[in-house]
Amino acid sequence: MREDQRGQGQGRRDRRGSGERRTGTRAAGGSAAQAAQTAQTAQDDDAERRRRRAVFLRELNEAKALRERVQPRRARAARMRQAMRMRTFRW
Repeated sequence: MREDQRGQGQGRRDRRGSGERRTGTRAAGGSAAQAAQTAQTAQDDDAERRRRRAVFLRELNEAKALRERVQPRRARAARMRQAMRMRTFRW
């Protein structure tokens, strides 16, 4: 589930102003510009999320490599356990 889909319909606050009514269609004035801005914001949010995820995964791999260097016996045992898991996994 994407971040922008979380909490829909569960006590989510209405973002419309006090004078605007809930209707099935948008008002004609500025709706295209507003939709374009919303799409751009969604793309920026998605790009930012992907960038943060890449940084996280990079740091995670660095931490795993450090752990292998610092604790070689435990790391070797962990690799053996993982290899055993992969050999016994049924597709």
